[in-house]
Order: sequence, then C-alpha cells, then structure tokens
Amino acid sequence: MAPTPGRTGERDGQCSIDRHDAGAFDVIVGVPTETAADERRVALVPSVAGELVDAGHEVCVAAGAGERATFADEQYEAEGCEIVEDREAVFERADVLFQVTGLGANDAETDPYTDGQIVVGLLGPYDVEDDTLADLADRDVSAFALELMPRISRAQSMDALSSQASLGGYHATLLAAEALPKMFPMEMTAAGTIKPAEVFVIGAGVAGLKAIATAERLGASTKGHDVRLEVKREVESLGADFVELELPTEESGDAEGYAVEMGEEFYAEQRKQMERVVPESDVLITTAAIPGRPAPEIVTTEMIEEMDAGSVVVDLAAETGGNCEPTEAGETVEVDGVSVHGPTDLPSRVAHTASSQYANNLQNFLDNLSDEDGEIDFDFEDEIVDSTLLTHDGTVRNPHLDDEPDETDEDADGDDAAAADGDGGDADAE
Repeated sequence: MAPTPGRTGERDGQCSIDRHDAGAFDVIVGVPTETAADERRVALVPSVAGELVDAGHEVCVAAGAGERATFADEQYEAEGCEIVEDREAVFERADVLFQVTGLGANDAETDPYTDGQIVVGLLGPYDVEDDTLADLADRDVSAFALELMPRISRAQSMDALSSQASLGGYHATLLAAEALPKMFPMEMTAAGTIKPAEVFVIGAGVAGLKAIATAERLGASTKGHDVRLEVKREVESLGADFVELELPTEESGDAEGYAVEMGEEFYAEQRKQMERVVPESDVLITTAAIPGRPAPEIVTTEMIEEMDAGSVVVDLAAETGGNCEPTEAGETVEVDGVSVHGPTDLPSRVAHTASSQYANNLQNFLDNLSDEDGEIDFDFEDEIVDSTLLTHDGTVRNPHLDDEPDETDEDADGDDAAAADGDGGDADAE
C-alpha cells in the first residue's frame, strides 16, 4: 500500500506533493485493465514502462491489461514492472494512475480511486457528473483530462486527442476501402481502364488530413473540404483537391486553430452547396466535431440517397450525433444501397499502435508534471497543468467551463478537434 501523500510545500501558483516520505525520485505508476466496452488499448506499453522504471519509478500493471493490444504480462515483467492479479490492487497501490478512458469517457461505474491519487487519461470532461467531481475533489483526487490539452507547441508530445485521431482517420479510410465494391487506384489493364474511386473528406483537422493522406496513398481521387480556408494548402499538399464553398467563413476558427460552431443559417447553406459534391463521391468520410457540443449535421439523407448504390459513408463524429442524418453510433445502416458506418472505436481497432502512441503521450505528461527531483509538481503557472486539471485539493476546477461561450452569442462550426477520438474521443474519434 502506498503511503498517504504528504504535501511538501506551496509557493506562488504551485504546490508540490511527494507521496513518499523519504522523498525518493519515484512514484508508483498504476495501469489497470480498461473497462469500456470494445476498448482494446492499454495506457502504458512495456517499452515505455521500462523507461519509467529506468527513471526510478515503480510500475504496477493489472494482469492482462495489455493483452488485447498484444502486450503480454511477461513483457511488462521483463521491463521491471510488477504484475498484480487484482485490478483493485492497482488503485490501492498507485500514486499516479494511467488510464485510456475513465469518468465521463466511460459508461462503466466510477473506478475506486483512492484519496490523494492522481489520475491521467481521457476522462470525458464534458460528461462527468457534478456529484462525481465533487466526491473526487473532497478526497483530494487530482484528475487530469487529456482532452483539454492546450494547442501549444510544447504540448504536442502530450496531445492524446491528436495521436488517436490520426489513427482514427487512417482506419476510416481502410474501412471504406474494404467495404467499397470498387478498387481505390486507377489502373490501365488489358481488360480496360479502372477508374479511381472518388473519395470526399469533410473536415481537415488531424483525422481528416490523415484520411485524405491514406486515400491518396491507396490511389483514390481525393477531395477535401473544411470551413477554415487556412487549411486549404494542407489539403492540397497531400495531393487532394480542396472543395471551396461560397460560405462566410471569416470566424470559422478559434485562436487555437480549432473550427468553431456556426449558426443554423450557415449549416443550411453549407448543406445546400454540399448537394452538388456528395452525390459524386464513392466514399464520404466526415470528421466534423465540436468539443462538448453535438456534431454539426452537414449531410442529409437525401444527399446520400443520390450517391451510387454500393457507395460508403464513414462518419467519425458518430459518437456525438454524427455529421450525417442517418448515422447511428456504433452501427452500420443502409440508405438506398449506401452503407453508412458510425464507428466509435477506430483507434482501438489498431490497439498496438494506438497504445504505443498514447503511452508516449502519458510519459511526456508525467515528465512535464514532475520537477527536477522527481516530485509531482502542480505548477498552475503551467498552461498544460492549469488547462487539464479537473479536480485538485478539495476543489472542482473544470477549467474548460471557463471557456464556454455565451449561449446568446452567434455560434460557430467545428472540425475534428476531438477525437476522438476519439475516442474517445478520440477522436476525431479518439
């Protein structure tokens, strides 16, 4: 059992906690098994766990935690980790818990966090119950939600939404390529010319750009669209054509580069102009999401009905309502011969790679949270700490709610900031 944490001091904008009375250069990092349905990822992979051990930390891993991501208990043990048979024991022992999903990002019962514990993961900050946060705060649990990572250069190595959204975009294109009864690339054969598949991607954030890049690599004829005209060059640099609509997009992006929510009049005009592009596509991939808000509905059932039979739609915003009218989260529905996929677990389907990327994000986050002596240091002058910390020291902070726009203001549009993630959100469907 880890000792009760002892607060070692407070200074301007900072407080540090050393849970080990001896002040040793280590914390106990715990990795429980994931409990969300269909979750295959693990928060820490053996190679990264080994680096934490080499740095002086202890790592305890619940038996079988990495199994669905193809990491065996023996691999963790070889890196110096302790394997514990009882998942609950991880919560009892750990100073810092690494999770893929927890709290609002997981429909399961709230995990048994212990007093003074630090939790880092995709915690669904927009969906956590107030009572849950109050309880965690009362017990001095410090909960960091990686979805709230600020978009600054220094935070890129910790940006789990982006790392997972990129994999979601990649797998969305593969899903479409497998479901489409046509080849993606153009080929000149003795039996005639094979025309390339027409792929249209809505949203040019992390997931959208990766979907475009993957479609281009597979040889498709690819188009991309985003309300933020500043991403036009990024789309074209991948070899795709940019679809520019006649829309008032002057305020379509925020200071961090995320697309923002627009008003219904904007979406109505966007849908009207989409009517000429969507029916020409063999594959439609949509990635438009807005953190903490329902996804904007951009594609109507009528547009999909105009697509050729056998065409494929992959809606990466399915978890928050979808960009397409007929989308159902986690399901595949058919609309007049067109299959509409609403996956919510794409990063998890490439669990080995996704776990490795996510573990690197967490390791970098822990490094940023530690001072030169290896103590956990809550430096509230650090934008990364301040922006991601939901609860701490008896207080519910919810830093993201401070940024909530006035409901009476004119709203804006979104692109795949989330993940998704997804995945969560990942994710871009994390």
